[in-house]
Amino acid sequence: MSRRKRNRNAPLREIKSARRGVYLVPNLLTSAGLFCGIFAIVVTTQSHFIHAALAILAAQIFDILDGRVARLTNTTSRFGTEYDSLCDLVSFGVAPGMLIYRWALTSWGAWGWLAIALFVTCSALRLARYNTMISVLPRGHFLGLPVPAASAMLASVVLMYKYVGRSGLPDKHVTLLLITYALAILMVSNIPYNNFKTVKLNKRQPLWLLVVGVLFLKVMVVAYPLVIFTSASIYVASGPALWAWHGLHDRGDDAGSGDDAGGDDEADGNAGTETGEAGAAPHYG
Repeated sequence: MSRRKRNRNAPLREIKSARRGVYLVPNLLTSAGLFCGIFAIVVTTQSHFIHAALAILAAQIFDILDGRVARLTNTTSRFGTEYDSLCDLVSFGVAPGMLIYRWALTSWGAWGWLAIALFVTCSALRLARYNTMISVLPRGHFLGLPVPAASAMLASVVLMYKYVGRSGLPDKHVTLLLITYALAILMVSNIPYNNFKTVKLNKRQPLWLLVVGVLFLKVMVVAYPLVIFTSASIYVASGPALWAWHGLHDRGDDAGSGDDAGGDDEADGNAGTETGEAGAAPHYG
């Protein structure tokens, strides 16, 4: 069968696959995340901003579970991938955008809703790019800030302001405007972010890691807004920080290679002009 004929039959195979039905468990988990996003939008309109932020973070849990369950049970499908992206756009694009606009950006007028429009647009572009490049991306990295991480950053800021109080943090109207624009740019950037898919939790680990995990859970119970905000901030900042470090490191390697090449050329030139005895060492003056 020729390649052209196989490509011509591809839509027919997808139609037949759709007629066979869908996998229930991973798509039900995806739907639960969508419900969390819709709930966040509803309570945002009622000015229950903390509940909205918690609902967005709850959607993160379902977003993690649906992919893990699909891979463990070998129930991945093109339908599930597309459905997951559409639900993510609602739960991690529209819902946090609505939350931040109602909570902090209404006073900015057009600049406020334009920031949210850019955030949602970049969320959609980031999800579309991921779906089209999923087969060529490196296994251990995302290209650009993941949409769920951007929404977690916004939701954690809301929780942090409630936890610390306005007197201990900068003005939220300015802070959230800048953060929203920055997150939108990071989502569509080419900065790599770790996806932690190469971490093997099913293997034996040192005992001290268990102790660290227990301590983390204790702090999470006592001060979960602080833990979530700190974790989200570190992850968001890790991409630009590692990208800048690798850039400087590569530039240093290139400069060192250039110096070595220049030194070799100079040595060859000096060796070629030496008029001393045969076998004398080259002169690196």
